[in-house]
Amino acid sequence: MYLYLGGETVINTKEIIGIFDMDTSTVNKATRDYLSKAEKEKRVIYANFELPKSFIVCKDKIYVCPFNTSTLAKRCK
Repeated sequence: MYLYLGGETVINTKEIIGIFDMDTSTVNKATRDYLSKAEKEKRVIYANFELPKSFIVCKDKIYVCPFNTSTLAKRCK
């Protein structure tokens, strides 16, 4: 099954490791460092340039998208 993340971005749900809320998870410094390192390594992909509400960690990339985690979780089922 595939998951639409906005813009022209669609990912395979089998690749997803976790779906995280941008507001609550980026409070932790370790998460901010992880996202910063991934961005420097060019592994972060922005689904579109709206206000990011969540990020999806996949096997080799991280997707930042404007949908709530609850919306994405419902779409995965």
